[in-house]
Amino acid sequence: MPAIMLDARFIFENLEAVKARMARRGGECDWGRFQELYQKRRELVPKADAMRNRRKTMSEQIGKARGKGEGIEEKKAEVRKLGEEIAAIEKEVVLAEAALRDWLLLIPNLPSDGVPDGKTAQDNRLVRESGAKPSFNFKPRAHWDIGETLGILDFERAAKLSGSRFVVYRGAAARMERALINFMLDTQTRENGYEEILPPSLVGREIMVGTGQLPKFAEDMFKVEGWDHYLVPTAEVPLTNLHRDEILEEERLPLKYAAYTPCFRKEAGSHGKDVKGIIRQHQFNKIEIVKFATPEQSYSELESLTTDAESILQKLGLPYRVMELCAGDLGFSAARTYDLEVWLPGEGGYKEISSCSNCEAFQARRANIRYRRSKDKKLDFVHTLNGSGLAVGRTLVAVLENHQQSDGTVVVPEALRPYMGGMNHIS
Repeated sequence: MPAIMLDARFIFENLEAVKARMARRGGECDWGRFQELYQKRRELVPKADAMRNRRKTMSEQIGKARGKGEGIEEKKAEVRKLGEEIAAIEKEVVLAEAALRDWLLLIPNLPSDGVPDGKTAQDNRLVRESGAKPSFNFKPRAHWDIGETLGILDFERAAKLSGSRFVVYRGAAARMERALINFMLDTQTRENGYEEILPPSLVGREIMVGTGQLPKFAEDMFKVEGWDHYLVPTAEVPLTNLHRDEILEEERLPLKYAAYTPCFRKEAGSHGKDVKGIIRQHQFNKIEIVKFATPEQSYSELESLTTDAESILQKLGLPYRVMELCAGDLGFSAARTYDLEVWLPGEGGYKEISSCSNCEAFQARRANIRYRRSKDKKLDFVHTLNGSGLAVGRTLVAVLENHQQSDGTVVVPEALRPYMGGMNHIS
């Protein structure tokens, strides 16, 4: 099967194969509606072209008749009538193309061939584990207890300011959050070869469409009232759209970008999940890493992108595991994903701290990002990849829980101490 690019023609010509692969994700697609919309557009476009050609021919005939002094009023009336018919059918074409585009924008990416079958997170595949889980001679506490006892996480005053799912960082926690941001950016840029970007945190609607947040997940996004702009849910959105409507030269690929942004999500579909603490917040900080690659490069680049995200956890001495998501657990835009899950002893389980995905050409097609092949100069869509490098708040949680001590203090990981003015304990 060729590279997955969810354009209408590809689906129409490979309908049964597309249906079979989409079925692995679960959920329903109205394929009958797709065929109806595609067929209507398929009939209207050549009809409109034929009518325009006929008008052009008749206009040429009128010109010749006028030169010969022949009567042309009847032909001119016919051309005017034909023009009205063309305007009507062109309107139909626009409506048909818009309806087809609206249908396509709600359809997720297709899972790649190597993705394991399954319906939920319980079907995800363990790839590897790294780091030894800490052993305590006391019952480890959850991060919200540690933070409140040390006076560094203030949920009560955050609720007074903004309501639920917000936190005020104080003292050492505020400093650690800032330290983690700088540490992560330095690691990704100085050691892993990414170019640092500081993008806007407000983007237009079409930018959100380009990466797949809209229109499917509009209820999870924060829209600015009276303005068609949104607060970014992740730096993946502006980074991936940096090359929107551009043609890149193959010699430049892969391109690698890293960015810090505050991120904003309503978490509309997560009622009852991670209510306590700072795991699932409406506002949080994150470092995102994004790549643009050729189709031939993209899966090896996914492996290295995942390794780059892992390097942060390794430097901080945090135990984690890598899980490959099954088809039914993939994100909307992803063709293949590795989740990095960090161990949280206070909660007695693993928690996702980064999702590293290859979106193949799915986002590039939506954002019109292409590259020119060196060999034959033909244009093709790039493959886009993204991952968290890492979610900053969740990393702070993991540091608090894994490095807590029996006396209530928290050991600052050695790699982070230069960013915290030499501080080695939070007490």
